[in-house]
Amino acid sequence: MGLEVLPVNPWLALTPGDDPAERIRQVGRAHERFLAERTRPDLMRPVVAESWARSAAWIGADSTAPIDLCDDELEAYRAAHPLARVMPLFRDLLGGLAEDGEHILAVCDAHGRLLWVEGNAGTLRGAASMNFVPGARWDEAHAGTNAPGTALVVDHALQIFATEHFSRPVQRWTCTAAPIHDPGTGRLLGAIDVTGGDHLANPHSLALVRATALAAEAYLREPPRDTGPAVAALGRDEAVFISGNIRTKLGRRHSELLILLTTHPEGRTADQLGFDLYGDDLNPVTVRAEMSRLRRILGPELLDSRPYRLRYTVRSDIGTVAELLDRGRPAEALQHYSGPLLPGSDAPGIVRLRRLLDDRLRAAILTSGDRRLLQTWLGTPHGADDLELWEAYAARTPHDPVASRRVAELTREYACNVPATYP
Repeated sequence: MGLEVLPVNPWLALTPGDDPAERIRQVGRAHERFLAERTRPDLMRPVVAESWARSAAWIGADSTAPIDLCDDELEAYRAAHPLARVMPLFRDLLGGLAEDGEHILAVCDAHGRLLWVEGNAGTLRGAASMNFVPGARWDEAHAGTNAPGTALVVDHALQIFATEHFSRPVQRWTCTAAPIHDPGTGRLLGAIDVTGGDHLANPHSLALVRATALAAEAYLREPPRDTGPAVAALGRDEAVFISGNIRTKLGRRHSELLILLTTHPEGRTADQLGFDLYGDDLNPVTVRAEMSRLRRILGPELLDSRPYRLRYTVRSDIGTVAELLDRGRPAEALQHYSGPLLPGSDAPGIVRLRRLLDDRLRAAILTSGDRRLLQTWLGTPHGADDLELWEAYAARTPHDPVASRRVAELTREYACNVPATYP
């Protein structure tokens, strides 16, 4: 028997009138068929079906989330985390649920590490049996489909109901989670989650958790300060220029120009910018036209000419990461690294900057020998296929089957892609 009814809202686990017990049985049968056949289940919520496919590539259905941080290391990490500022707000808005004995309030970072897990002592003991505890890694790669881990992947509030969880030890729980972003840069900070019984699968809990996430983002939005303008360009194809409370999304070419100017405070001529943008096909006339348009967007007081340069310092996320690497602080650099610089750009100057920053960050992580930093890098889309760092991680975790399997997969894949040589 197939799954008969899909929720109208794809982020909700149940529609009004659904029988939770029957839904659990239907989804459970689909889960077992998926494990046996590895074919996409019919009439499943797409967000769940896609998550099962991702999870199956990483873990087995009986896996338990690993502990990534503990004791002093956990305390230091979460004390320095931006979400520590909003924990009083979370407790105020959702603490009543956690205290009723049936729900757990949890907060994770952008990599799925649980930082705070709070609730009734008896409920917490039950959650501890599946390692739903502070310091555990609940991203999809380590815990399979679950609300906080999947919310981080899809960047949307959602519910995961009972047997929708990929890992069997988690299937007696239902959870609702929403991602939280840095309101200044849009960078993903983590997620807020409420975990409990089947009754949690309702529109009200999803609305409440999402509203709490939005309230946290509003709280984190600092009042305007005279810190000058800034630009965010890591992990996005189009940069965002921030001045006070105004955020301006730039087109690709203007994003490239602004980043080039922030990294060359001494200024660039039209020829130099043309080479940075077009290589040997440079056209100074086109550069001057683009700079004229950029001046209209940013304001005439910011840009100078002959050479083109910024009259005031413009902070950038690429500059922040580079500065932290200069100071020997790779963990903080990785925390601020949202992804490659303007990844869709093929402008020679941007490609050079992108490779330089990525190579420096990778080298710092590798040199540190820190298992946690390696794991964080490998858990990102830009690090998932990094064979050298997978090998380094596997050497430090010889009993981790995920690491050894991934090294073998990538080794075979890269060997198949090596061009043939002929005498």
